[in-house]
Amino acid sequence: MKKLLLALTFVASLGSVTAMAKEVRLASDFTYPPFNYKNAEGTPVGFDIEIADALCAQAELECTWVSQGWDSLIPSLLARKSDVIMASMRITEERKKRILFTDKYYQTPARFVANSDSNFTIDEEGLKGKVIGVQQGTIHDRYVTDKFGKIADIKRYGGQDEVYIDMQNGRLDATFGNSDQLALAFLDKEIGQGFEFKGEAVTDKAYIGEGTALALRQQDKELAEKFNKAIAEIRANGTYDKIAAKYFSFDIYGEELAQ
Repeated sequence: MKKLLLALTFVASLGSVTAMAKEVRLASDFTYPPFNYKNAEGTPVGFDIEIADALCAQAELECTWVSQGWDSLIPSLLARKSDVIMASMRITEERKKRILFTDKYYQTPARFVANSDSNFTIDEEGLKGKVIGVQQGTIHDRYVTDKFGKIADIKRYGGQDEVYIDMQNGRLDATFGNSDQLALAFLDKEIGQGFEFKGEAVTDKAYIGEGTALALRQQDKELAEKFNKAIAEIRANGTYDKIAAKYFSFDIYGEELAQ
C-alpha cells in the first residue's frame, strides 16, 4: 500500500510539473497599433506584446502567440483554441459572466474623433443621421449602438485600422474608441491630420469597464494568479514603466475611472 501511495504521489507530481511546463497560448487579433499588431516581417509587436513577454518571463511561463479575429477571441478561448486573450480587452460585467480577468495592466477613457472642421455636437441631436465607424464587437460598438443606434448609421469594421482609412477617405463622420489608441495610431499620424477629439471623454464603467486585462477561462484561476503576481512584480521592479515609456508620454496604467 505504501509503495502504491508513493507511486500515485509521484504520478500526481509529474502531472503537475507537466501542467506547469505546458505552453501558454496567447491570442490577439493584431489590428490595434500601438498595442498589438504585426510588423512588415509578420512578427507580433506593440505594447501588449512586450507586456505579455515580460509577464511570461516574470512568471516563468512558456508563451506563444495565436492570431484570431476579434469576434472569435472569446469563443476560441472557451473552445480551448487559446489559453489567454492578450488583446487590449476591457474588463466589463457582461464579459465577466463568461470569462475570468486578471488585474488590469492599463486603463484609459474613450473618445469620439471627427473632422476638425465639423461642428456637430456629440449627442443625439448632433449625431442624428451621421455615420459612425467602430470596431465590431467591442465595447465601443456597444456604446454607440445603445446610445445612438436609433438615430445614427453605425458602420462596423473588423479592425480599427480599417476605420481610420474610411475616416481619411470621408466615408465616416466620426469614430469612437480608446482615447490613447485614437491619438497614437490616428491623430498623431499623417492619416489623421485634419481630425480631432470631439465631446467629453467617456468613463462610464457600464461601458468602458474597469480597465484592460488578460482574459482566461473561469476555471483557470491558478494561471490568472500567476499573471496577477507578475503584473504586480513588473510594476514594482520598473519593467512596466520601461516598456510604457517606449510607447506613451503619459501614464497609461491610469487611475480609477468614474462609476
